[in-house]
Amino acid sequence: MNIVNILEEIEKVDAEVYERLNPRRAAMKQFFNFGSKVAVAAVPLALGSMFKKAYGQTSTAVAVEEVLNFALTLEYLEYYFYQKGADTAGLIPAGSPAVGAINTIRDHEQAHVNLLKTAITGLGKTPVAFTAGQFDYTAKGTFPTVFSNYPTFLAVAQAFEDTGVRAYKGQAGNLIGTPGVLQTALQIHSVEARHASHIRQMRKAPAGGGVSALKPWITGANDSGVPQVDPVYKGEDNLIQGGVNITSLGFSTNASTEAFDEPLTMAEVKAIAGLFIR
Repeated sequence: MNIVNILEEIEKVDAEVYERLNPRRAAMKQFFNFGSKVAVAAVPLALGSMFKKAYGQTSTAVAVEEVLNFALTLEYLEYYFYQKGADTAGLIPAGSPAVGAINTIRDHEQAHVNLLKTAITGLGKTPVAFTAGQFDYTAKGTFPTVFSNYPTFLAVAQAFEDTGVRAYKGQAGNLIGTPGVLQTALQIHSVEARHASHIRQMRKAPAGGGVSALKPWITGANDSGVPQVDPVYKGEDNLIQGGVNITSLGFSTNASTEAFDEPLTMAEVKAIAGLFIR
């Protein structure tokens, strides 16, 4: 058994495996110490113990089906949102690049819905189903002008996209045992990140509200300018990575938070999405 090769293959799928264990050097030392501490036959058990530590893979681990239906719910939420926005006369500035951008993002979300449904049925499971009428994009009155005021529409869109990116990241560990499904989730994750960046740039434009302080990435605990979406950015002001305070390396607080994206748990995302589900 070549432990190094095993670790290298795992690292290709999950580049942060060492952060879930210990810093890389400490983790490698721990692995190599197996040779002097345990018999070869016991190495798989030791590896299994470490991976449980890294990914929380116990008998109560979240099922792949649950993760995929969780993701599908979010994709339905986003798809119908952009569909409603595209269909609402006068909402998106006519003749502007925003029209094409919103239509493109909508089509991406629909493709994500279709792909996730296929993945779930391929597992012999039943995908969740939603209609547009099951979503309340005012968030129970929090955003009453979401489809009559373009800057508000974009602010909600940013909250959805930033939530989506963090949600996919938070579930990667639960998919580590199914590489094909994990690959699909990561393919969607990277596109959601591009959506988030683009929506942020749209909000910076005068028509989008002129939120000049926004960057393509998240800065601090809530850089959206919308306090109602604080839960979306919970933990994004974290400065500790791999046990190291990034500011101690000479970086500013803003730069330290911008350089790392934090995951959201399924419970946290469900609480956010629940505000928009009737």
